[in-house]
Amino acid sequence: MAVTMRDVAREAGVSPKTVSNVMNGYPYIREETRTKVLAAIDALGYRMNISARNLKSGRTGIIALAVPELSNPYFAELADAAIEAAGEHGLTVMIETTGADRDRELTALARPRGHLVDGLLYSPLGLGPEDVDQLRTPTPMVLLGERIFHGPVDHVMIDNVDGTKAVVRHLLDQGRRKIAVIGIRPGEAVGTAAIRYGAYAETLAEYGVTVPTDLAVSGGKWHRSSGADAMEELLATGQKFDAVLALNDTLALGAVRALTAHGIRIPDDVAVAGFDNIDEASFSSPTLTTVDPNRVHIARTAVDLLVKRMAGDDSEHHEIIAPYQLHLRESTVGVD
Repeated sequence: MAVTMRDVAREAGVSPKTVSNVMNGYPYIREETRTKVLAAIDALGYRMNISARNLKSGRTGIIALAVPELSNPYFAELADAAIEAAGEHGLTVMIETTGADRDRELTALARPRGHLVDGLLYSPLGLGPEDVDQLRTPTPMVLLGERIFHGPVDHVMIDNVDGTKAVVRHLLDQGRRKIAVIGIRPGEAVGTAAIRYGAYAETLAEYGVTVPTDLAVSGGKWHRSSGADAMEELLATGQKFDAVLALNDTLALGAVRALTAHGIRIPDDVAVAGFDNIDEASFSSPTLTTVDPNRVHIARTAVDLLVKRMAGDDSEHHEIIAPYQLHLRESTVGVD
C-alpha cells in the first residue's frame, strides 16, 4: 500500500499537520522537528500527491516564462537562470516562445490560463506602449525587457543606456573614432535597439564625435548570420571604420567571422564589442568584449517579485534596473 502522510507523522512522532507544514516549506518549524519529519519521509519513501495538494490550495506550483525565442542565446540563458531561481521557491517553469510576433504575444496574454500556472514572466518584443492595458490580466505577472514602460505590473529591465555608454566610452578612450553600429531597427521608436543606438549616439556626441549615420546597418533578427550579413554590407560600401558596436553578442560573433574572412585583424584594424555576455563570448576567437546585463540578477529579481504577487502582495509596482558589468576581452584590447 502507498505510504500516507499519517504514516510519516506516526514514524516521526508528530501530527499530520506538522508533516504538511514541512512538506510545504512552512518557515516556523523547529529545525529538530523538520529533521525528524524529513528523516521519516526518506525512510518510508513518501511522495506527496501534488495533484491533491494543488486542488486544495488552488495553486499549481508552475509559472510560465514567455520569451521571443530560445535560438537566441540570451533568452535561452535567461530561461536557465529563471528555472534555477524558480526552483529555489519550489516552482516549475513552463516555457513558451512567441517569435517576437505581436499577435502571438497578445495571444500569450489573453490565453485563459485557468489552473495551469500561478504566474507569468513575460518578455515581449512585438508589443509597444499602446498595448499597456493588455498587461492587466488576472494572472500575476512580471514584465521583462524594454518594450513597455510604466505599466500596471512589476518590471525588471536591463541597463541598456549606461551599459551601452560604458562600452562606447571604452572604444572612444582607445582612440577609436569611426565606430560602426550593426543591429539597428529603422523606424523603431521604443525597444532595445532604439535605446542602445540612442545611447551610442549620445556618447559619441559627448566626445565631440559626429555620429556616422552611414556606418549604421540593420541586423535583421540579431542572429549570427545577420551579423555576418550586416558586416558584409558595411564592407561593401567601402566606408572606413576602426570599431564596430554590435547591439548584441550574436551579431558581434557574426561580424567577427565576416571581418576575419576578409583578412581584417581584430582588434588591430577593427575593434568589435557586443552586448549580453552570452557564454560563447568567453570562448570565441578572439574572445568578445561585451556588456553583461546580469541575467541571473534579472531572473532572481523577477521570480522573487512574482512569488510575492502570487502570495497576494498588492503594494505599489516596482521598476527595477539590473546592474551591468563591462567585460573587456581580446576583441578590443588584444591578447595580453
